[in-house]
Amino acid sequence: MITLVRLEILRTLRNKRYLMFTVLYPALLYVFFISAYGSGGTVAGGVPVKSYFMVSMATFGAVGAVLTGSAQRISLERKSGWTRQLRLTALPGRAYTLGKIAACAVTTLPAILVVFAIGAVEGVELTAAQWLGLAAALWLGSFVFAALGVALGYAAEPDAVQPVVMIVYMLMALFGGTWFPVSGSLEAYARFNPVYDYNQLASFIHGQGVATLPIAVLAGFLALFTAAAAVLYRKDARRA
Repeated sequence: MITLVRLEILRTLRNKRYLMFTVLYPALLYVFFISAYGSGGTVAGGVPVKSYFMVSMATFGAVGAVLTGSAQRISLERKSGWTRQLRLTALPGRAYTLGKIAACAVTTLPAILVVFAIGAVEGVELTAAQWLGLAAALWLGSFVFAALGVALGYAAEPDAVQPVVMIVYMLMALFGGTWFPVSGSLEAYARFNPVYDYNQLASFIHGQGVATLPIAVLAGFLALFTAAAAVLYRKDARRA
């Protein structure tokens, strides 16, 4: 499984589309949003604009990296017959699924760190512990969406997986606080959106304490998406 994970990571990092849309694009959006909102202003709850959008654009890039990376690659492997070949090897199904999730989660780090670097240049001030804690929280949270990407890769037909992923990705971002702060009645529904809970992992850097409820919700989503990915993988194996 380690060899599979290493190959998946190298293949992703060599992909120019990955570098453009999941690393550079969120960084450019971050600069745009802090300019549009006013870099010295605040959003709902008194959170500084610079730190709010630094987190939301880092999560946007991370979710995009794992969703598009895992789902679309799996669909291509299904179409080419590669997954069928892997089933003939000694690699068990759960190792393949977990390997895909782990490989995709590792590739979120560049998306997160590039936005953090721009945030630091723009004047976001955090302690060393807060920077490390935030990076760790967002990286670990990305495993939830890596599992979702694997599930979508097996749920959708290979020719339809790209629009399905994009619709899911954009809807979660729209109602998850990525583009604007979620408040009022919309917030009650947003709590069932994993992207909203993912963004809430950064609450400790704003003096709001550790977000225990979002952590619990994300853990539930991780279990759900991982189980769904395993079931769909076995279903696809029976069809093959």
